[in-house]
Parts: sequence; C-alpha cells; structure tokens
Amino acid sequence: MRSEPLSLTAHGEGERGARRRTSTVLAAMALASVLALTATACGSNAGDADAQASASAASEGDGKITIPDDIRDRLKEHGIDVDKWKGGAWKDWDRDDWLREAQDYINPIIEGLWDADRMRGAEDPDRGVRENDLSGDQGVTDPEPAPVNAKAVSPTYHDNVPEAGKVFFDSPEGTMVCSATVVEDPAHPGKSDLVWTAGHCVHAGRSGGWYRNIAFVPSYNDQALSAGQLAGATAKELAPYGVWWADWAQTSEQWIGQGGPTGGDGAPYDFAVIHVTPEEGGTGKSLEETVGSALPVNFSAPAVPRTRSITASGYPAAAPFDGETLYQCQDRPGRLSINASSPTMYRIGCTMTGGSSGGGWVAAGADGERALVSNTSIGPVSAGWLAGPRLGEVAEGVYDSVSEKFAGQ
Repeated sequence: MRSEPLSLTAHGEGERGARRRTSTVLAAMALASVLALTATACGSNAGDADAQASASAASEGDGKITIPDDIRDRLKEHGIDVDKWKGGAWKDWDRDDWLREAQDYINPIIEGLWDADRMRGAEDPDRGVRENDLSGDQGVTDPEPAPVNAKAVSPTYHDNVPEAGKVFFDSPEGTMVCSATVVEDPAHPGKSDLVWTAGHCVHAGRSGGWYRNIAFVPSYNDQALSAGQLAGATAKELAPYGVWWADWAQTSEQWIGQGGPTGGDGAPYDFAVIHVTPEEGGTGKSLEETVGSALPVNFSAPAVPRTRSITASGYPAAAPFDGETLYQCQDRPGRLSINASSPTMYRIGCTMTGGSSGGGWVAAGADGERALVSNTSIGPVSAGWLAGPRLGEVAEGVYDSVSEKFAGQ
C-alpha cells in the first residue's frame, strides 16, 4: 500500500507500482456470505463454473512443450498465431485481443518465461483509492481494528507454511505478482493441483479480461534470502518446487461483471481457483504431493463475531516491504460492509501491503483443524488493516466447478 490517506485497495504488486485495491468505505455490517474483490463472477452452480477456463500446453515425453491443436484453433479464432504468441505477441493488450469471456481464457506455457529476474521484478497490481471513491457507509461496519505488525515467517517457509506461494502474471501495466495457497481437491484426495488466490489476480474485472502467463511458485524464496543475496539467485533458489502454470482459472461472475481497480467494487466476491500443471512436465507428482500439503476450504465458517482468530499469509511488495519475504498477521476479525446488498467481509488489523493480495486466511475449526476461510482482497493504501471475503455458496461453486472439470484426469 502507499502512504496516502485511508482507502481500500486490492493487494497485488505490479511492475509499474503498487496498486492495491482499496475501498474507502468504512461501511457497516452486512450479510454473511461470499466475498471477493478481484475475481470474475462465477455462479454458485456448476453450470456457471465454466466461467473461467485456461488451456495449457502439453508436454511430450522428451520434455518439449507443445500446444494442443484445440488450443491452436481457439487462438486462431481470435487472430492469434501460437508461435508468435510464444514469441512475445501476448504483450499486445489491444482491447480486441484481450480475451474477456471465461471460455476464452487461454494460457499456453511459455517455457522459461518466469526466470529469476522476471520473478524478482514483478510488483503489486493494485491501486489505492480515496474514501470518496465509495458511495458511503451502507450497513454496519465494526470499528477499524488496531494495526497488527506483520511478522516475517522463519525459513524455511516450506517447513512452516508449505501451502503458501506467489502467483505471477502479465497485465497491460506490466509484470505482476500476488500471493496464493495450495488447497485440497475433493476429486483428487492427496493429489491436488488447485491453488486459491484473489479474483483480481487472474482477471481485470468489468474493464478488461483475463491476465496472461499466470503461474504459481510454491515456497517462493524458501530460504528467505535477502535482497542483496537474491540479486544473484537462480530460478531454482527462488522456485525450489518449480513453476506451475495455470491450465484453468475460474473466478466469480460478480467479479467479472462488477470488479474494478479501485473503490472495492466486487470485493465481496474477490476470489479465484487455479488448476496448475508443472512447466517442465515433471515426475507425475501433483502439486500437493510435491509440496507435501494442501489446506481444506471451509465454506461454512462461523459468523465473523464468532471467529476468534485468523492468520493471513502473504508476500507484501509495496513499501516498506520488497515482495521477497513471506509474512503473517494474526488477529480477531471484525466486519466490513462495502454495501448492504453484498456479503459482509472479514477485516483484521495487519500492516501487510500490496503483493499480499490473494494470500490465504486460515482459521482453526471446533475440531482444531486448520482451514482456508478467506483471502486478502482489499485494504487502505496507508496500510494498517486487510479485508477478505467470507467464503460461501458462490465461492464453493467456483471451487467445485474447477475440481469437477479435472475429476476424470
């Protein structure tokens, strides 16, 4: 976040500066349902789940990356030549070429694109907004929480938070980064390839389309190397468990239809689920098997006042952070209402800034089991607190849709 007057902003980090999505509404309490900030809308039923799709390149036995014919045909329909695309044509963000519809989300693997320099250069995609960007208080919001200083996670990150990682992608503004979490896949117990992040980390919302070259790096900078040490770091040091490309992405229809870069529009539905595949083909192991863990997702977590503690993880990249270190905040959540007709969001005190968008919010259930209950969506540009959606039917519809799509594979 930037050091400006209070406003709500999404937390991603981008090449051209911090643009954390913020909604300056200290609005009040509301319903308890689904929350999302920058995800494309997705209905609560499986039919709407096709709202987000991305096809990846296949890997032959010799490890060579190829583009399946059906993807070539789909790209060709939009006047896109695959070879030119992989050679850099993806950088053309002309409105006619910026695929918006879910069924047009195409993400062919470009081997070696996410090298060490490119990963280090990615920043937060969110922009802050002023308080008057929102229509005013609607509903009831709990008092603003006191800031909770983010604490650096001890290395190795994999030993402490093995499910956490970073999502990299390209947008018209440049190379961007968000945070994300490996989650369980009910269709593939113990072998999940699903990643949970914010909607605004995969789709631009009402003003644009799908972002490109989306990839997930679990346990990014696992050894917590300093900025100086990272200057000469290899891709292996930054991505010890490899680079995993999105071959399918889905977000809510609400985010696609309402989401905006500022003001918190669509924030209560700002979530997304990504299905990934390893860039290098690999050993046949799933993401969950590779990192050794995946979190369950709780779509019926207790109402905000009955939730005692939430821990948010992420890689904040806007000042005073640099995006290379994994941090966490722990606090008892309060309520934030963007408007009376939308689900109430969780809000916690936390000094994490842009780049932390999409990072998982984890709470323990009555049985003590940890589960994902939200993700970082918005916060004031001046930092101090974060807000995330309370996952409900819409979020569960997105999740189930992605799981079911790959159930037979």
